[in-house]
Amino acid sequence: MGLIELVLLAIGVSMDAFAVSICKGIETRKATYKEILLCGIWFGGFQGLMPFIGYALGSRFEFIISRVAPWLAFVLLAVIGINMLRESFSSEEEETKPGFGFKSLLLLAVATSVDALAVGITFVAVPVNVLNTSSFVNTIFACVLIIVTTGAFSMLGVHVGNIFGSRYKSGAEAVGGFVLLFIGLKILLESLGVVEFMNDGDVLFGLLIPFAGTILGSALVFVISDKISDSFRNILTGMAGGIMLACAIWSLLTPTIVSGRLLTAFIGFLIGIGFQYALDKTVPHTHVFTDVEEGPSSKLGHIWKVVLSETIHHVPEGIAVGAMYAGVLTSTHEVTLAAAVALAVGIAIQNMPEGAFVSSPINAEGEQKSKSFLMGVVSGVVEPLLGIATIIVVGVFPGTLSFIMSLASGAIVFLVIEESIPSMFTGKYSDKGTLSLAVSFALMMLLTFIAGGSAL
Repeated sequence: MGLIELVLLAIGVSMDAFAVSICKGIETRKATYKEILLCGIWFGGFQGLMPFIGYALGSRFEFIISRVAPWLAFVLLAVIGINMLRESFSSEEEETKPGFGFKSLLLLAVATSVDALAVGITFVAVPVNVLNTSSFVNTIFACVLIIVTTGAFSMLGVHVGNIFGSRYKSGAEAVGGFVLLFIGLKILLESLGVVEFMNDGDVLFGLLIPFAGTILGSALVFVISDKISDSFRNILTGMAGGIMLACAIWSLLTPTIVSGRLLTAFIGFLIGIGFQYALDKTVPHTHVFTDVEEGPSSKLGHIWKVVLSETIHHVPEGIAVGAMYAGVLTSTHEVTLAAAVALAVGIAIQNMPEGAFVSSPINAEGEQKSKSFLMGVVSGVVEPLLGIATIIVVGVFPGTLSFIMSLASGAIVFLVIEESIPSMFTGKYSDKGTLSLAVSFALMMLLTFIAGGSAL
C-alpha cells in the first residue's frame, strides 16, 4: 500500500468521525477552542489506535472483530442518535450542556472507530510500504497519518456543527440524530454484505431525487415573501395529489396486477391503507392549512406537529421509490429503470409543494426563513432512509416486492383522500385544485407508460 492509497484510506476512515463531530457541534452549539481540540484528539486518537490494535491482533481474531465491532458501533450510535432526536422533539428548552466529558467522547470515539479494527488486519494482508523500513514502522506511520487526518476533520466538524446548531437549534439537532442513526446502520449493513447496491450510482441518484424536490420546495421560503395565496395553494395541492394518485395506481399497483398477482395487490393495498391510518392516529401532527390536529395528545410545539404532518406523507413515498429501485436491482420484468426514474421524478415534483407547505407556514408564524427552510428539509429526511431500508428488505426477501409496492400504493391513496382532496376545499378556489389534480394525474400517467416503453 503506497502513500496515495494510504492518504485516501485515512480520509475515508475519518468520514464517520467527521459526520459525528458535526452532530456533536450541533448538540453543543457553542464549543471552546479547547473543546474542539479535545474532540479532535479523542476521535483522531481512537481512529488511529484501532487499526494498530487490529494489526497487533492479526488475522487470528478476524472472525470475532468482523462480527462484534459493527454491532457495537451500531448500538452506540443508535443510542446517541435517538437521544438527540428525543431532545430535538422536546417542547422544553434545555440549557446547553458542555458535551465534551469523558463518557460522552469515549462512547462516540469508540463507536466511530471500532470498525477500523479491520483496517489493521488489512495492514497484515497488504503491508504499508511508504518508508524504507520495517512493516511495523510503516504501520505506525499509517496510524499516525490516520490520527492527524481524523483529528483535523473532527475539529472542522465541530466548528461546522456549532454554526448550524447555534442558528437552527432543534431542527439541526434532529438532522444530527438521523445522521448518527444512518451512520450506525451503514456500518452494520456493510459488515453484513447487504448494501452492495450503494455502489450503483443510478440507484443512489434515484433515491435522492425525491429528497432534492423537498429541498427545492422548502427553499421557496426564500423567494415567497408573503403567505401562499389560497388559489396558488390549491393548484399546488391538486398537483401533488394528482401525481401521487397516478404513481399509486400506474407505477405501483398496475405492475402487480398485470403480472397475475391480483390477490397480492388486493391484500397489500388494504394493508397499506391500514398502515397509513395507523401512522395518522399514532403520530401527533397538525394539518397545516386546515389546522386539524390528529394523533395522540402531545406537548410538541405547533412547528414540530406541522413537520410531522409532512413527514408521515414521505413515509409511503420513500417505500415506493425504494420498491421501484429494488425491482430494478432484482431484474423484475415489470419494473424498468426508466419507470423507476419516472416515479422518482414525479414524487420529487410533488415534494416541492410539500416542502413549501412546511417552510412557508412556519415562516408566516414568525420564524426566520433559515430555520423554516431547515424544518422543511427535516420533514423529508425519512424518505431516502426508507428507500434504502426497502431495498435491503427486498434484497433479503425478494418475494415481498409486489406486496410492498401494493402496500405503498394503498398508503398513498389514503393520503390523497384523507388530506390532499379535503385541503383543496377549504377556500373558494376548489375548482383550480380539482383541475390541477386531474391534469397532473393524466400527465403522470403519460410519463409512467412512456417510461415503461408503451407507444403513444
